[in-house]
Amino acid sequence: DLDLAAADVARSAFGHAGQKCSAASLAILVGSVADSKRFERQLVDAVTSMRVGLPDDPATQMGPIIEPANGKLLTALTKLEKGERWLVEPRKLDEDGKQWTPGVKTGVREGSYFHLTEFFGPVLGIMHAKDLDEALRLQNAVDYGLTAGIHSLDSEEVATWLDRVEAGNLYVNRGITGAIVQRQPFGGWKRSSVGPGAKAGGPNYLIGLGSWRSQPGGPASSTLHLRGLDSRITALIESAQSSLAYESFEWLRRSALSDALAWDREFGQVRDVSRLGVERNLFRYRPVPVEVRATDDAALQDLLRVVIAGVRSGAKFVISTPVGVPADVRRALGDLDAPVFLESDDEWLQRMLRQDDASDGVALPASDRVRLVGGRDGVAALRAKLATASAGDPDLAVYDGEVTAAARIELLPFVHEQSISITAHRYGNLDLWSSDVI
Repeated sequence: DLDLAAADVARSAFGHAGQKCSAASLAILVGSVADSKRFERQLVDAVTSMRVGLPDDPATQMGPIIEPANGKLLTALTKLEKGERWLVEPRKLDEDGKQWTPGVKTGVREGSYFHLTEFFGPVLGIMHAKDLDEALRLQNAVDYGLTAGIHSLDSEEVATWLDRVEAGNLYVNRGITGAIVQRQPFGGWKRSSVGPGAKAGGPNYLIGLGSWRSQPGGPASSTLHLRGLDSRITALIESAQSSLAYESFEWLRRSALSDALAWDREFGQVRDVSRLGVERNLFRYRPVPVEVRATDDAALQDLLRVVIAGVRSGAKFVISTPVGVPADVRRALGDLDAPVFLESDDEWLQRMLRQDDASDGVALPASDRVRLVGGRDGVAALRAKLATASAGDPDLAVYDGEVTAAARIELLPFVHEQSISITAHRYGNLDLWSSDVI
């Protein structure tokens, strides 16, 4: 729907003068839409008809920016790169440079400064893609991943996009700003996230605000059955049976059952807790690669408990330990295609931080999530080494809490949270076209 798309692009780009964290900075026109004069005309009309003014005027639709435009934003508002042209050229309306009319530049090229830079201001860049695959490549090329949207009435296109786009909040056939707590829990991926990345307004937000430890004891079990578990997890637990005391084996078994229950009830589900009908607001978890590093004082059951959570999540993970694991366990890990490295702390840091790819003397992590396993002192020392070696890299999320039996605590390092909002009506008439998309 080209008319609706033009209105939503303009609203997403220039609401709050483009300085909202979720504002659209790029629009990628796919296939025939790239040559559509109708879409271009509608977008230009939507942008140029916006009332720009001060907030004390009730008619104002776009207010001033927070401070005079300078640096990269001023460059974006006043200069064009090779191949670009103004579809709507922005104008400065005051001497200070805080009030601007919205600007739209087209012809933005892949890999250009405007493509890869966040500007946070009233300027929108338009890119062209021959098909959805190319559009996804352009969209995912940026370092950030807070919000992303698609306008399409083709359910297969939408399903493909939802499966491959790299952002924390996704929007289908609507604007990409204005997230509401619970409906669209808010938080991004990649550099739009620091630390664990639990979404504000989501079910796991409080977990990152505290520390957690296992409750000692618990009801005794009359059986050691492994029924109800994934066969891969069963094989891993059985491989460790001869190496674990009864209490440790029982704790590991109950932890795995906790994961299975949590996965069936929540982590493996797509939920719409708001149930608005005319808008589908979905919440789901997506697997993410993790580096699991044990210290030399790590207990075998703790390492295996973390690995079990990784297997249950479906995430890719690498195991690193300074001491060997029992042969049966090593074979079981091999059957899981889980790489196991026997290496010192320094060797692990060199491999994990890819020293050969270092830029300006700062090492770059091969994975953006690390789960440390071991005793309190060993983990604290390793965490300090990691912080020094990575120069406190904010792109690296380190999970260093005590290993617990709780599924919600141990599964979270292996998953991204993602919110999806899909318009399920056509101009007020309920439309279930997307019901089979996800």
